[in-house]
Amino acid sequence: MWYYEKKLQYPVKVSTCNPTLAKFLIEQYGGADGELAAALRYLNQRYTIPDRVIGLLTDIGTEEFAHLEMIATMVYKLTKDATAEQMKAAGLGGHYANHDKALFYHNAAGSPWTATYIQAKGDPIADLYEDIAAEEKARATYQWIINMSDDPDLNDGLKFLREREVVHSQRFREAVEILKEEQGKKKFF
Repeated sequence: MWYYEKKLQYPVKVSTCNPTLAKFLIEQYGGADGELAAALRYLNQRYTIPDRVIGLLTDIGTEEFAHLEMIATMVYKLTKDATAEQMKAAGLGGHYANHDKALFYHNAAGSPWTATYIQAKGDPIADLYEDIAAEEKARATYQWIINMSDDPDLNDGLKFLREREVVHSQRFREAVEILKEEQGKKKFF
């Protein structure tokens, strides 16, 4: 049984309709370094990671779904009042032609999401370094979107997401150290 509380991890506000900004944010929805790819990567890697860090991948992977919901809300709010002409002018004409204003997993350039975005080597250290890199790339993307945005309300939510990427990167770094220490004591994979 499920209990559903319709509440985002962090409040999402936008000041104005801005399909151009929505186009940039779609990168974090369906791009290689976006929230969907991160969530699926971490939840998939749990099966070949030592028990000591399975909980970390589960926790961060499920949190990434909460971030995906925040990005979806941001994109929706930025486009819900946009005209077809505004969508086209923002470079979202192809998206509008195929999906109207519905969300669709693709990157800012319009390329559809693909499972090739997900890395899983089966080596715990290699996978965790991949996870660190993914978090750092997402952090950088959030910063670049903030740099292009003039919406202080939206930027508040983006800054929250950027800082969560930093925390995730730090947790993955700690997990690498834990596993390296254990590796020195015994073979762990």
